[in-house]
Amino acid sequence: MSLDWRLLQNRFMVVFLLSRLCLQTGVWVRNIAILLFVMDKTGSDPFAVALVSIAEYLPVFLFTLLGGIMADQFRSRRMIIICDVLSGVSVFAVLAALMSGEWKAIFFVTFMSAVLSQFSEPSAMRMFKRQIPAHQLQGALALYQTVMSVFTICGPVIGTFVYQGLGIEVAVAWMAAAFFISGAILMLLPRDRNEPVASAEAGLLVEVKAGVRYVLQRPVLRRVGLLFLTLGLSIGLIDPVSVFIVTEKLGLAKEDMQWLMTANGIGMIIGSLLAVLLAQRVRAHVLLTIGLVATAFSIGVTGWSESLTITLAARVFGGACMPLMMSGLNTLILQNSDDHYIGRSTGMLNLLIMFAMVIGVAVSTQLMEATSLTTVFEVAAWVMGAGVLVSLPLFKLLAPPKRTKRRLGPGGWKEV
Repeated sequence: MSLDWRLLQNRFMVVFLLSRLCLQTGVWVRNIAILLFVMDKTGSDPFAVALVSIAEYLPVFLFTLLGGIMADQFRSRRMIIICDVLSGVSVFAVLAALMSGEWKAIFFVTFMSAVLSQFSEPSAMRMFKRQIPAHQLQGALALYQTVMSVFTICGPVIGTFVYQGLGIEVAVAWMAAAFFISGAILMLLPRDRNEPVASAEAGLLVEVKAGVRYVLQRPVLRRVGLLFLTLGLSIGLIDPVSVFIVTEKLGLAKEDMQWLMTANGIGMIIGSLLAVLLAQRVRAHVLLTIGLVATAFSIGVTGWSESLTITLAARVFGGACMPLMMSGLNTLILQNSDDHYIGRSTGMLNLLIMFAMVIGVAVSTQLMEATSLTTVFEVAAWVMGAGVLVSLPLFKLLAPPKRTKRRLGPGGWKEV
């Protein structure tokens, strides 16, 4: 196993990763600093804290389809740069409001950043499709996932340090600088090719119908959609009650949840590196299926265990499996979507996983009260395991064509 070093000779890959490294420092300072600031201002009021999450996730429902449609219609490079610059501008506007005493304007930073990401992410995926050779695509996505995974560990540390050490004004200025610098770095990306794009004159409903029809007509994308539903439902079931693993199963304080999150983050880094190393040897649907089986096992062990050591090991193991799944899923989406449908495909699929997560979250606590915490995790494990059954037909759909031999005459055979 080895990294395909040719990826780092690709101008797009190097520039894009540098930009995302810078952007992620701003995103994590935003996530942590705003959360801590709101808690300090409101005395940890649960409603105010919930508003932070609402401002982050509501745009996914409202704008993911629109963002995907626009990503298919406009130049990808230009779209990503505009989104980063607008994020920086919105942050500066909030900084001015903060300095005048309007602290509640801080929610606007999270909301606007989340909205703009619904437009920039599909455009980024479209650029991956166009700028990375098909045989390197899986490795490139795994390398990108590695960068994101690293920030699950160091991001909260950076955000906490900036807010507690320097204050909210410096934290907001940091965010703005990170977004602007990221946009400046993206100027080094190769310019968009002059290729035809979808008509911007068609109505939104027409474009949505075209995207739905396209996904339903592609057997691989239909399977990916079902997998997103199982993933979202499983994650939604366990996410709201994970803290009770610490307090009920392990008998620790709720603050010790950070150690489980750290273990999960370490696992994600390991899994991302593993996905990079396996990219040239293991096909995307195989990685995906391995990740599903292992994640289901990890969830089941976490819900059953009453030992801190076993639970931490399960969290590391589960974290390592997640990048394998996401690398496999993203690769399948890009490999099986035409260039001018990537935005709509990703928008539809992201909406499915968010919808399933909401359903899981809605029934999670009720299921725990009616049964037990262990039952919730076991149900989530079985739901994740059901994804394996959904993924199995991919082995047939994506099987390489059979090679046969044709007789050439007395001279021998030729493989065709």
